[in-house]
Amino acid sequence: NCTQATEFSLAGFTKDPATQATLFLLFLLTYLVTILGNLGMITLIRASPLLHSPMYYFLSNLAFVNLCTSTIITPRMLVGVLLGTKGMSYAGCMAQVFMIDLFVITECFLLAAMAYDRYVAVCHPLLYPLVMSPERCSQLVAGSYLLGLANGVGQTLGMSSLSFCSSSSINLFFCDISLLISLSTSDTALSLVILRTASCLLGVPTMLVVLVSYVAIISTILSISSAQGKHKAFSTCASHLTTVSTFYGALIFMYLVPRSDSSRGADKWAAVLYTVVTPMLNPLIYSLRNQEVKEAWKRLRKI
Repeated sequence: NCTQATEFSLAGFTKDPATQATLFLLFLLTYLVTILGNLGMITLIRASPLLHSPMYYFLSNLAFVNLCTSTIITPRMLVGVLLGTKGMSYAGCMAQVFMIDLFVITECFLLAAMAYDRYVAVCHPLLYPLVMSPERCSQLVAGSYLLGLANGVGQTLGMSSLSFCSSSSINLFFCDISLLISLSTSDTALSLVILRTASCLLGVPTMLVVLVSYVAIISTILSISSAQGKHKAFSTCASHLTTVSTFYGALIFMYLVPRSDSSRGADKWAAVLYTVVTPMLNPLIYSLRNQEVKEAWKRLRKI
């Protein structure tokens, strides 16, 4: 006797009206900055010939992915905080799972491609034009989106066969696939296999690429004799390293760090960090720390 759930209940952050109003204004401001920052970054990169290089080609795609990730989650969260509506339809939840799984894996591969780009630029500068050719960059970006799409389709298909008969309450502000699997009353073996296989084959290798690239980069920077040369080399990687640390740090805390059920409330804030805060910070980090972006912005203003 199973009555399939047609709606899921997403947990809010608090029931206090004053705190809800504060959170709504804070998340609304964050979302507006995210939209303006990422759209501005994409527009600036496309409009400025100074930024027509592989690094900024990857960055424009990262800005697009951040824009999509934030738009998938934040508007629905704002409605829930403002109106107190927690329900999300089964179809809407599956669509959100698909889109999140698509763009999170795409971002992982874009960050790995950017780390490889910095590795070639710092460790093999003479080979950089040959290795990071426009064709190679296009292939890396297209592959990132295709692998993200494959992950989204695979995870959603694995979820489609699950039944939800008892609890339909998700202790998060969006439909997270791992929490949905734990709520299912049917056999979750296939879904767990798909989830773990995707994590091992898609998530872990991108982290290793980033790690190995930056170990090689730091080793090369330390071997540079002049302090000015070290500073110049490190400045080309600092923005990307900050972005990678924030994104992967939140993912590792949420999905890999073991903890008791009583500490699960921290999941919400870790999820806020990588789904809401990181998409806002990325364009700010790259614009504030990058001299080329500042120069391109000055030139564009003079036109």
